[in-house]
Amino acid sequence: MSKATWDLPRTLGALRNSAFSEDRIGARSIKDELRHNLICRLQCNTPLFPGIVGYEESVIPQMVNAILSRHNFILLGLRGQAKTRLIRMLTTLLDEVMPYVDGCEIHDNPYRPICRQCRNLLQEEGDETPIAYLTPEHRYVEKLATPDVTIADMIGDIDPIKAARRGQDISDELTVHYGLLPRANRGIFAINELPDLAGKIQVGLFNIMQEGDVQIKGYPVRLPLDLMLVFTANPEDYTARGKIITPLKDRIGSEIRTHYPVTLAQGMEITAQEAWLERRAPIEVRVPAYIKEVVEQLVFLARDDKRVDKRSGVSQRLPISVLENVVSNAERRALKTHEPVAVPRVLDIYSALPSITGKMELEYEGELKGGDAVARELIRVAVGKIYDWYFEGGNVSQIVQWFDMGGSLKLDESQDSAAMVKMLTPIQGLMDKLKALKLGADEPDAVRASAAEFVLEGLYAHRRISRNEERGFGAEERKRESPREEGPQRPSFRRQYN
Repeated sequence: MSKATWDLPRTLGALRNSAFSEDRIGARSIKDELRHNLICRLQCNTPLFPGIVGYEESVIPQMVNAILSRHNFILLGLRGQAKTRLIRMLTTLLDEVMPYVDGCEIHDNPYRPICRQCRNLLQEEGDETPIAYLTPEHRYVEKLATPDVTIADMIGDIDPIKAARRGQDISDELTVHYGLLPRANRGIFAINELPDLAGKIQVGLFNIMQEGDVQIKGYPVRLPLDLMLVFTANPEDYTARGKIITPLKDRIGSEIRTHYPVTLAQGMEITAQEAWLERRAPIEVRVPAYIKEVVEQLVFLARDDKRVDKRSGVSQRLPISVLENVVSNAERRALKTHEPVAVPRVLDIYSALPSITGKMELEYEGELKGGDAVARELIRVAVGKIYDWYFEGGNVSQIVQWFDMGGSLKLDESQDSAAMVKMLTPIQGLMDKLKALKLGADEPDAVRASAAEFVLEGLYAHRRISRNEERGFGAEERKRESPREEGPQRPSFRRQYN
């Protein structure tokens, strides 16, 4: 049944005779609920976490095992590995609606309330106790751990104003102002960057996780909360900014390691899914496959480069931002030159350097060389690798010979496609090579110009031709040959005179 077809009961008496009977949800915990709904998904072969690419054989099976085991778990991984997205998608395993005592701050179970206010209300109202409902989105609470988080933020604090208004003793449980953790009762509570949380706050967490009690301002308060606790952390954070205290680690059931895409195809699928490429604009945007491949290859090279800090990682957000910047640069050029089609070129990737340098933490060697220089070198190598996919073994001697015989040209970033094609056409054999990119004869000038420039950039990447910083292509300088060694020469003696 869908939410729209349910006649949701609004009192406790009606709730007892509905689909939310005490036998069904009275003793069921949030972990039981997640486990039950996950089992139904597995039996029906329903996709568990749509949009998560590359984790089908690694991370997702481990998460499934943790949920089936009713474990609290932590996701350990470098930045940009979809950790937060994964834990937010746990809400898809919750019931469509969940009843609770209307007005309760901690969403008490109508059949087994844990707060004093709800217990008093049930004694007074009985079956007329009002019932309200929560959707899955309201049952997910997320907190970014920062060093300034206090125990009052997480657990709660004594509210003297509440005590004064109600005329109650300050030690009374009814005077407590609940924090984030109690307010997430009967739901999922997620903490991002767990090691950044102060040690005393972590102590409060594991105490309420396991024993269900906590002291607020010196007063013991029993709070047997019903929670699914999930955490995220960077593995390097254990020694960098903070650490996870040992008793808390002991109470976390499963430790799951995330990772970056293993193959270029997986990375491209993620980038295509997340990048903002479908834009409303007065011109058409076409992104060639080789441009997408170069952008993704750039990230894979950066993750293996010794000048880039491996402990920090290279986020999957880098290719997303770069591709968006590349398309924007192509858009800008097409709008200025009044072209109907915007097609990114390799030079647009170089224009996206601001999207690269800010997302790479460099080692000492990389810092000496400079972020821009490292990024340019990575782009050049990435172009060379993708060029080999299309043209490896191809005969490009005519193109190289044209430059060796004195040919040269300078390509301007803002140059319109028709003028660029006119400059590129005289190069012998260049336009014939575009067939390897599966381009037809009637392709727009913007497509042909981009493809031809990609060929030239590939030759430059392999040092077959040269290019300067002003986008001028020319012949590659040949190394001077060392003079031939001749036969043994007679040593020259200088006659000494006394």
